Amino acid sequence: MKKQLAKILLLIFVLAGSCVKTAAAQAPNIIFIIGDDISWDDIGAYGNKKIKTPNLDKLAKDGLRFTNMYLTASSCSPSRSSILTGRYPHNTGAAELHAPLPAHLKYFPELLKQQGYFSALVGKWHEGPNTRRAYDTLLVDRKANGEGGELQWNNLLKARPKDKPFFFWLAPFDAHRPWSAKTDGSQHNPESDVIVPPTLVDTKETRQDLAFYYNEISQLDRYVGELRQELERQGIAENTLIIFTADNGRPFPGSKTRLYDAGVKTPFIVSWPAGIKGGQVCESLISSIDIAPTLLELAGVKPAETIQGTSFAALFKSPEKAFRKYVFAEHNWHDYAAYERSVRSKDFLYIINKRPDWDNAGPIDANQSPSAKALKATKASGKLTVLQNDALLKPRPAEEFFDNQKDPLQMKNEVTNKAYAAHVSELRRILKQWQDETGDTEPANLTPDWYDRETGEPTASKDKRGEMPGAAKKADHIHLKGPF
Repeated sequence: MKKQLAKILLLIFVLAGSCVKTAAAQAPNIIFIIGDDISWDDIGAYGNKKIKTPNLDKLAKDGLRFTNMYLTASSCSPSRSSILTGRYPHNTGAAELHAPLPAHLKYFPELLKQQGYFSALVGKWHEGPNTRRAYDTLLVDRKANGEGGELQWNNLLKARPKDKPFFFWLAPFDAHRPWSAKTDGSQHNPESDVIVPPTLVDTKETRQDLAFYYNEISQLDRYVGELRQELERQGIAENTLIIFTADNGRPFPGSKTRLYDAGVKTPFIVSWPAGIKGGQVCESLISSIDIAPTLLELAGVKPAETIQGTSFAALFKSPEKAFRKYVFAEHNWHDYAAYERSVRSKDFLYIINKRPDWDNAGPIDANQSPSAKALKATKASGKLTVLQNDALLKPRPAEEFFDNQKDPLQMKNEVTNKAYAAHVSELRRILKQWQDETGDTEPANLTPDWYDRETGEPTASKDKRGEMPGAAKKADHIHLKGPF
């Protein structure tokens, strides 16, 4: 009887393993490309007529381009950690820059790995050592990956196990400062091939700064093209889903770390010949916490209970459908102390700032850049526009409210305009509900400035950490999703 029972259990185990392999074999390969510090409107497919991104433009033409994808933070590791876990930054336990993710959370690549995927990361890896378990392979040697971080993409594609579907998290260093002395992609003339954003002043220094930034995006673009060629060569392009996105806005004042669209709105292009009709656009409002459950659904994997996002896989077939009503974002410490929260609907954006006495000039790489120095020099002459002056403004408003339809640049704060009183009240309530339900907190002892806001020199508080937002309520153990 015991031998018979053992045989039955063995058969069940074998069949279960076989089912996992069969399901995995039918699932799409997934390549997730996350550019570093790239704004949504610095891609040709999103309307920039100067930048040279032919391969990304073709990816959009062959697939589905999302126009309202929003990050939960305009800050490198908090944004990436949020995507990796499908959780808001204060719910990850790693709301600040360089904070490692805790071991008790689930990371979506590890769930894919458990389903039978070969999982690999190439390039930038700073979500913490616990995330190592999510990958079969980590290729993070800077020299081997090249300055841009893309040199091993096709090597990995060639060397992967051929009997498994694969998930690649490709994290180039392009276009993070400092700029590479030489790039492999198309080059841009600072006088004729750049568009100066309205948040910056049009000077020779700013244009050269932007040209270097554009060159790094074009370098990334080149490797996207080579990657797609290798997929075709191997005959696996049809069932390989490619996503291109970025972790936050461009590393310039007025963009990176900001909660305006210039900071948290991100490019999001998906190509999957077997599952998505090409040449489509989706205008639905989506949060980056929704990426994890979407990819898990496509792979046939049940999302972990820790995930706060919701799958938008249905939009791949019906991109015209509505999805979210609200997206939320937060600005915590990134070189400088900060505490801001935002809620955005299709029509309006509402922001609270609990430290309004401080300016919002961005991280040290942005506020010590040639573009920032040009801004500061022009400010001395009193010739800055409202948008140009915004990064240097202090004190700042404790509340901001913008009409996204009438004011897409989010330039005019309407929070005291009685015509918007009902809308302000609604979003104020929704934001508080989100904070309460998800366990957000405002620590009295925030992590302080590590650098002087004017000179960029290290302060006496360098390397000292305060209390993490959400820690007092153990928000990394709270799984409530908040308003949708």
